[in-house]
Amino acid sequence: MLMTVLKGDLAIAQSKALIRTFRSMKDYIIENQDLLGQRQYLQLSMISTQNTKDILDLRRDLDKVENQMADVVSSLGEVVTHSELAEFMVDFGNPKIRTGYLILNGEPVEADLAYAEIYGSAHHSVYVIDNYIGLKTLVLMKNVPEGIPITLFSDNTGNRLRRTEYEDFLKEYPNVKVNLKQTNGRFHDRYIIIDYGKDSEKIFHCGASSKDAGKKVTTITEVPEKGIYQGLIEEILQEPVLELT
Repeated sequence: MLMTVLKGDLAIAQSKALIRTFRSMKDYIIENQDLLGQRQYLQLSMISTQNTKDILDLRRDLDKVENQMADVVSSLGEVVTHSELAEFMVDFGNPKIRTGYLILNGEPVEADLAYAEIYGSAHHSVYVIDNYIGLKTLVLMKNVPEGIPITLFSDNTGNRLRRTEYEDFLKEYPNVKVNLKQTNGRFHDRYIIIDYGKDSEKIFHCGASSKDAGKKVTTITEVPEKGIYQGLIEEILQEPVLELT
């Protein structure tokens, strides 16, 4: 544009040179436009082929995952949607999540460790009385020493523990023997009885169900006068088996 305004031989020469340059560029583009198109098409074709391959590989991987998930859901039945299994998976998969605390005999203790300490002290037997039970109730019992029988007394209020969960737990921990009995509404509070009838007998009064261990502040206290519970324990031992659905 400046060359068209300026006057003189030099400006005219530069204008002609610029025109020749643009004409040469146009001729080059026209002569090679088919070649440039082919290169572009080749690039697009290669990219499309790779994308198609990646999509097929991804689809195969997704099919495998879907089949695996279908097998898991099929084997668990209703456990995934009607139990606390999902919550446990989150807890176990996230190391940053810590169990809450409870008060054990006046001392703050990490909830899972408190139950581990109580169950781990058993030498002969473990009785757990709790009408509100769940999957975590069973999971905590893995801390009971091998070979020691466990009896869980419960009416399973709200049908929180399901038969599938119970059977899966026994398969996962074959060395933990848990028998289920009813309470028939005899107990409101929760108790853990260690080594009933032995010199090492201990009775713990639990403010909350073990299935809720660490969720809220609660207290577990050892009962000093064990004799007053003896008649109740003898009666509850005669209760029928608890059938899960």
